[in-house]
Amino acid sequence: MYNLNIFQFSPIAENTYVLYNHKKQAIIIDPGCYGTKDEDTLKSFIETQELTPNLLLNTHCHLDHVFGNKFVFETWGLIPHIHRLEKQVLDYAPVAGLMWNLPFDNYSGELVYLEEGEITGLVGDPLEVIFTPGHSPGSISFYSAESGFVISGDVLFKGSVGRTDLPGCNSSDLSKSISEKLYKLPDSTIVYSGHGEATTIGAEKKSNPFVRG
Repeated sequence: MYNLNIFQFSPIAENTYVLYNHKKQAIIIDPGCYGTKDEDTLKSFIETQELTPNLLLNTHCHLDHVFGNKFVFETWGLIPHIHRLEKQVLDYAPVAGLMWNLPFDNYSGELVYLEEGEITGLVGDPLEVIFTPGHSPGSISFYSAESGFVISGDVLFKGSVGRTDLPGCNSSDLSKSISEKLYKLPDSTIVYSGHGEATTIGAEKKSNPFVRG
């Protein structure tokens, strides 16, 4: 079973997740740390909780979800795990940063690629990789059946869905990812999104105005 802590980082108010188990092993998902204040907040939590970060996962590589990748690598030696279709998005992130007046020092080292159906996570605490493109070409979600949650990145939000007006987005793919992948999870599954509040699969199937179950 995972414990989960959420941090809201950067001017874009991105949700960064730290998952950890009873052995105090930890996973960092979508580190959106922008600047030393955010970095210190993340580092302080991990040190105060006496956690050992073992894994860095990215749901996708839009700039607000990768601001902190380099910091996490330099602090804990963790290599980003992404879908291979996100490599182009990661490479473009600094350009997007300049366009949004949010320049940052991008991670540019080794990558580990994850595929649909692959099992990642910590030993004894699996996370299933679900391929959920649309908001981004290689967006993936991380599902814990035991803990009853899915971390969906910017695919599905409480009462909304990810935007599809960015390079590499596709509205049809996004709808299919939600209806054919995420909505197949149990209704009780908690959805932790890249921005905003948590919701459940059942609630979104019933009332999401963009994709109904």
